[in-house]
Amino acid sequence: MSALICEISDHIATITLNRPERMNTISSAMLDELTKTLVAVNEDPAVRVVILTGTGRAFCAGLDLNEASSGEGIGSPNRKFPATIDLRNTPPTVLFAMDKPVICALNGSAAGYGMDLALGCDIRIMADNAKLAAAFVKRGIVPESGGTWFLPRMLGWAKAAEIIFTGRTLSAADCLAEGLANHVVPAEELGAKARAMAEEIAGNAPLAVLASKRMMRMGLEEGFETHVQHVYLQLLPLFASDDFKEGVQSFLEKRPAQFKGR
Repeated sequence: MSALICEISDHIATITLNRPERMNTISSAMLDELTKTLVAVNEDPAVRVVILTGTGRAFCAGLDLNEASSGEGIGSPNRKFPATIDLRNTPPTVLFAMDKPVICALNGSAAGYGMDLALGCDIRIMADNAKLAAAFVKRGIVPESGGTWFLPRMLGWAKAAEIIFTGRTLSAADCLAEGLANHVVPAEELGAKARAMAEEIAGNAPLAVLASKRMMRMGLEEGFETHVQHVYLQLLPLFASDDFKEGVQSFLEKRPAQFKGR
C-alpha cells in the first residue's frame, strides 16, 4: 500500500496521506515522496488546483516519532546531520513556493508537523471533529516547518504566542473563530466541500489564478509601491493572453468562460 496517493481529474490533483494505521505520521521516505509529488503537480499544466488530505481518523499526527525512537529517520539521536542544511527541496518550502492553489481538507487532527503542513496550504476546510495541535513544546521542539512564520502573520503576535508557548490544541470551531479555517463541515461532507471549492477555482483563468497567488506571496515581504509595480508587470502578459480575451468575450456574451491556460 502506497503511503502517498496522487490522483488527477478535471484539472484537480488530490494528494492523500495514506498511513491510517499510523495516523498519517510522516516518515523520511514520505517527506521525499511528498516533495516530488508537490513539484510534479505544480509543473503539470493539466493541474489547476491541489487538494491535500489524509485517510483515516487523522490528517497527519506529525513526524514519525516511532521511526525516530528506533534510531532511524527524522529526529533520531543517531542521525548524522550535514555540515550545511539545504531546505529548498522539502515539503514546507516547496509548498510555500507553489503557484497552484492548495486546499487542505483536514479529515481529522493535525499535530506538530501536520499542523505546519496544513498552515502552509492556501485554504483550510476542516471536518467538525478535526483539530490543530501545536504540541511542539510538549515534545521539546519548535514549530519546525513554518508555524513560527505563519501563525504570527495569521493571528497576530499575542495569539500566536499563546498557542505556541502553551502547546495548545484548537478545535475546528476554535480554528474557524480565529480565521485559521475557511470552513468547518460535517466529516461526511468534507470531500464534497473541498472538491466543490477546487472546481470553482479550476473554472477560473488558470494563468490569472497562478499570478494572483504569486503576487500575494511576494506582497508578504514588499512595500506597497514596490508591490504595485510588480503587479503591473504581471498584468501586462495577462492582457495578451487568450484567456483574457475569452474572459471578456464570455462576459459580453453572457456565457460561462472556457479557459485554456494560455
